[in-house]
Amino acid sequence: MENKREIPIVVVAYNRPRSLNRLLKSISEAHYPNKNIDLIISIDKGENNQDVLELAITFEWNFGTKKVQYQETNLGLRKHILKCGGLSMEYGAVIVLEDDLFVSPNYYTYTEQALNFSSSDSSIGGVSLYNHQLNVHSRDNFMPVEDGFDNWYFQFASSWGQAWSKDQWAGFMDWYNKEPDIDADSNVPAYVRSWSPKSWLKYNIAYLIEKDKYFLYPKISLTTNFSDAGTHVGNDSTIYQVPLDYRKGMEYNFSSLNEATAVYDAFYESLVLHSVLGIESQQLCTDLHGYKPYKNQKYLLTTKLLDYKIVKSFSKSLKPHDDNILRELEGNEIFLYDTEVGEKNPHSLAFERKVTYNFKQIPFKVVKRLFWIMLTAKFARLFHKLFKK
Repeated sequence: MENKREIPIVVVAYNRPRSLNRLLKSISEAHYPNKNIDLIISIDKGENNQDVLELAITFEWNFGTKKVQYQETNLGLRKHILKCGGLSMEYGAVIVLEDDLFVSPNYYTYTEQALNFSSSDSSIGGVSLYNHQLNVHSRDNFMPVEDGFDNWYFQFASSWGQAWSKDQWAGFMDWYNKEPDIDADSNVPAYVRSWSPKSWLKYNIAYLIEKDKYFLYPKISLTTNFSDAGTHVGNDSTIYQVPLDYRKGMEYNFSSLNEATAVYDAFYESLVLHSVLGIESQQLCTDLHGYKPYKNQKYLLTTKLLDYKIVKSFSKSLKPHDDNILRELEGNEIFLYDTEVGEKNPHSLAFERKVTYNFKQIPFKVVKRLFWIMLTAKFARLFHKLFKK
């Protein structure tokens, strides 16, 4: 990365003073290399924003210059983030934090080291501060395999704490300004394509996929997400809360793409299992979460029961589930099919195994409540059928 000014911190705010206050407090308690760091609080214009503006103005920043920018017109989230990301062109890099986040004390240290590491690698399109533990497509638990490094690679841009170098941002914007149509691109997950036109993130994800680039992600998260109720979130939620990195004196050990075993596509599927199976990558579709569209590759690695010839099968016991293939753990829950040969699958998948793989244990009171909800719904449908006019 070019030796420019210190990386600025850009806080994106709108109409959530409680969220902004919580984020700013966590930022003020973090570790910084010096006191020459710009903090830019960018507030989109909107009604009932007086409390947000007042909070931003009165907040004391002791590590450099604070700048409060109140947008003259309402930009909306997409244009607002794009404007904030564009500050990387002035500063050489930028850290962008939306107001419903909370940061680790190490977030600046990690980001600075990650940007310095990734700046010369054209296959890296940005840096995430957040670490996913949930597959947003299938709602399965998710964790990358452990390969001895502090990072992993994901063909999925981050919106819950992210950073770009000048070159990383310029590459994205060169592509974005050509107004790409991603609605019919099946390489982009359908769930991502279904997001609102106000989403900037779906374009950054599509860019990574088309250009075969990745975001560098941390193994232990440097941000966590409160999903506070707001314009794009209906209710507060803890579903995206993750543990934060509180280790001291960190020197992060980053892998290159060639060194990493933890490399995933936009469907949360491993991109390294073909080498273990001895199959060319173009001939294998890996679909361990049961969500990725199959595109007529010869081989299919999946948890689905399908009537193709089983070349090899694995257990679904180790976590994460990629490890069952990497460690060649035999069983009958993950199947490598030769899709060119039809053959009856003699196996069955136990519902209990499928459920308990994602959850340590479901409390009896939860099971009981779900049972009564389902039973009540069944009787309601029956009553409606019998007595409807």
